[in-house]
Amino acid sequence: MTTLLVFGDSLSFHGPDGPMPADDERLWPNVAAAELGGTAELVAGFGWTARDAYWSLVGDPRVWTLLPKADVLVLGVGSMDTLPSPLPTYLRQGLRYMRPDGLRRWARTRYLAAQPWLSQVMGGRPVALPPALTVRYLDLILTSIRALRPTLPAVGVLPPEHRAQSYRGVHTGRVPGALAISRWASSAGVPVLDLAALTRDHVLGGHGNADGMHWGWDAHKTVGRALAELVAASGPKQT
Repeated sequence: MTTLLVFGDSLSFHGPDGPMPADDERLWPNVAAAELGGTAELVAGFGWTARDAYWSLVGDPRVWTLLPKADVLVLGVGSMDTLPSPLPTYLRQGLRYMRPDGLRRWARTRYLAAQPWLSQVMGGRPVALPPALTVRYLDLILTSIRALRPTLPAVGVLPPEHRAQSYRGVHTGRVPGALAISRWASSAGVPVLDLAALTRDHVLGGHGNADGMHWGWDAHKTVGRALAELVAASGPKQT
């Protein structure tokens, strides 16, 4: 019985109508696990970048309990890293800590209203996490886990496309991010799943979530089955 340890972002638990419980069988980590006759353990959060996944690895004791049980490591992060972030990440995420509540709501409402325009005017830059830092944190996750589990197979993902009006469809960071992850994965011996190739028609054709970013169940099924095939084909060869 195969246990997948999946580090993910909202793409791993967000369906066509919004976020779902991590054990929903229609989500791609669970589809992949079912195809392999096993289960998935999902460690994920909204907007998570590779840095957030690394922080969860070093700071969440529940993750430590999952490491000995994992048969395959799935690095399902890196996609949100490529999104426009007109405000520096520490300021954007810091909005939630503003007080009083009225000031927080006022600031968040105005930032969300400005984000599409700023994303377009600034050409999609800066991104949530630069490619160099994405691969740095992916490598930290991999090397940290393999210090404890040196033979644990690992697979990664390349970021998908989106048509989100919250960014006015701007996604200039995807190609540089995908190239950086591809190069790192090749050097690290980690096979990758190209999420753009698997979900492009689904997302750009308007078949996913109305937000233009997250997927419908057909895409989850496609990604899950493709991941299972990748794990089955590459897992035994990992050292």
